[in-house]
Amino acid sequence: MKKWLNEFKTFISRGSVMDLAVGTIIGGAFTAIVTALSNGILKPLINTIIYYCAGGNTEALSSMYSVLVGVYKIDEATGSQVLDLANSVYIDWGAFISAIINFILIAIVLFLIVKAFNTVKTANSTITDKKKILQVKIDKGIKLTKKEEKMKAEIEAAEAEEAAKKAEEEAKAAEEAKKPTQEELLAEILAELKKKNK
Repeated sequence: MKKWLNEFKTFISRGSVMDLAVGTIIGGAFTAIVTALSNGILKPLINTIIYYCAGGNTEALSSMYSVLVGVYKIDEATGSQVLDLANSVYIDWGAFISAIINFILIAIVLFLIVKAFNTVKTANSTITDKKKILQVKIDKGIKLTKKEEKMKAEIEAAEAEEAAKKAEEEAKAAEEAKKPTQEELLAEILAELKKKNK
């Protein structure tokens, strides 16, 4: 059981799993925003446009839907027959157009996210390639340009900073390892108490 828990801990602490979890949460929140935008703003606007395109009167309301099986009821105020949308089977064109707009919005946002990720990935690989080119020139004794010298200095500064951070983390870890555990402290206290009682 302990081995399984260790494997699960290793799996869950991987960056890709955490990225997936964050992406899922953000995706769910974004979907809720797009759905609210669609149902609360776009669909009423689309239905209003369809209503006015169909004539803008009470008969135009029924043209907003393609009724497949209509159930009608008598409107008590006017005494005329009106379509009972709750019990009828119909195609809601506003909802359909709204769903298409939802899809386009989500596709655009996903495209922008993937594009940003690819840009960062390309930039990282470009830096790695430039480091390799610089190293080859240095190894062969080829004189570097001013731009390459500046890049070399920036790379060396970044590597020195990273090495300093790593050394600091190792020093902290070594210091933590030197500290006695609670069990060791309790054992020392018990030993001192036993000495005093004798």
